[in-house]
Amino acid sequence: ALLDLSGVHQVEGTWKGSITLPCTYVPSEGFTEQTLSWHVERDSTTSTVLRRDDSGDHILLSKFRDRVSVPKHSPGNVSLLIENLEMPDSGHYTCQVIWRSTNNSLIIREVTTTVKVVKVAATKPSIRAGELGLTVPAGASTSLTCEASGSPPISYRWFRSTLQGEPQFLSREAKLAWDRLQPSDSGTYFCEAANK
Repeated sequence: ALLDLSGVHQVEGTWKGSITLPCTYVPSEGFTEQTLSWHVERDSTTSTVLRRDDSGDHILLSKFRDRVSVPKHSPGNVSLLIENLEMPDSGHYTCQVIWRSTNNSLIIREVTTTVKVVKVAATKPSIRAGELGLTVPAGASTSLTCEASGSPPISYRWFRSTLQGEPQFLSREAKLAWDRLQPSDSGTYFCEAANK
């Protein structure tokens, strides 16, 4: 089976996640990859997603710009990576490779994969409580980490309680760290996690 493309029949991806549509072959002497193209068919219309030729990779569908790519330096691997999946990305994707042989004849092979994009059930973030009443010597380093589970993306905000009542905003990272603790760092800290 010279220059056969191998792929898979179906790939399931999660909304906002990323997936790879496998398309590989064993490079063979005397055959040069002329063009590679990925097409998508949905609602009985076919469009070209990406085309690779001597002048490079071209993404022809604007809705896929900055979201699709094919490995650059691995001969025989022309799998398509789709990132930040949208619901309308579901459809039938065909990988087509055309090789030119030394006697200038062309060989064309293609393989089709069905993509199904599913939504994960949305869940509110829930935070695992850290230990209360942490006592650390002055001059030491320490950190507080906010861990939340739930539907991504999750954003974090750290605050410090103040006597005035209005908490002081500190950071948007999940982890709050101190290199050298001062007595003035004593206090009550809390974290807020949010998603859509």
